[in-house]
Amino acid sequence: MSTVIANYQHRHAAHCESGAATNLLTHHGVKLSEAMAFGLSSALSFAYLPFIKLTGFPLIAYRMPPKFILKGMRKPFQASFRFETFRAPEAGMHRLDELLTQGKVVGLQTSVFWLPYFPQDMRFHFNAHNLLVYGKDGDDYLISDPVTDLPQRCASADLQRARFAKGVLAPKGLLYYLDGIGRTEVSADAVRSAIKKTVRIMLGPIPFVGVRGMRMLANKVAKLDTSEHSLNYVGHIVRMQEEIGTGGAGFRFIYAAFLQEAAPITGNARLTLLADRMNDIGDGWREFAVKAARMIKGREIFEPKSLAGMLRMQARSESDFFQALKSTVA
Repeated sequence: MSTVIANYQHRHAAHCESGAATNLLTHHGVKLSEAMAFGLSSALSFAYLPFIKLTGFPLIAYRMPPKFILKGMRKPFQASFRFETFRAPEAGMHRLDELLTQGKVVGLQTSVFWLPYFPQDMRFHFNAHNLLVYGKDGDDYLISDPVTDLPQRCASADLQRARFAKGVLAPKGLLYYLDGIGRTEVSADAVRSAIKKTVRIMLGPIPFVGVRGMRMLANKVAKLDTSEHSLNYVGHIVRMQEEIGTGGAGFRFIYAAFLQEAAPITGNARLTLLADRMNDIGDGWREFAVKAARMIKGREIFEPKSLAGMLRMQARSESDFFQALKSTVA
């Protein structure tokens, strides 16, 4: 089998799901940047979930759950997405081939660990990595992975293993594609609605979500001792922040870019000033990661209470920011 969707254009992105959504919608004629896709879907968040474990440590997320960005594209663009999962790997691969034959660009949820084009030291068991398939050449699938500079090739057996990996967030062969789209421009109303939704998420009452979740994590870190387990715990925080799916600082920078784009669309110049503040918040998350990494590597004395103080400062900054953003779009 040799099938290539000739007019598909690969574009590199900062984050896999927002990049996949952007490339897929752009292929269907939408004028869209990755930052706008991220902001329009109200994907920015924070969650500290001690009841969900990754390698024995709590799940810490800086964005909303997988598929949230994709599903967030439905209303702004009147887009009809189709999502399909499979019990049998063979059925999942057959369906992918079928859709490619129909000329559809197909999105997949996969495990990074089983994708051979990733360098060995960058592979880890993360089952929510999004990519697009735009063709097949013999036994190789043609992959548009948003986090790679250039398109990739992936053997059928490797892609099947990546699609049907086990564990937390197991993809179950998930594939998705666009079945129709009714709008190709971004409206001011859609932007304002998305901003209000993000404010509600970040300032909401759920104790482990948004600003409250940051404070809960800070309280946990403040109680750590200087044992190896505590060092590993902080290492896990840094990895969740900086290595898995763009992380805390990266998502804040993307949201700042969204606000910069949103200002002329809505005619609200104050959003540009708030974008600068969000960039400063992103810098604060990076400073926390650098400080924690130095402590983990023994270059500074390990002081959990100092790290907890930095987390509380980030929570305070984000609380003030989203209160200001709420007033701006009221």
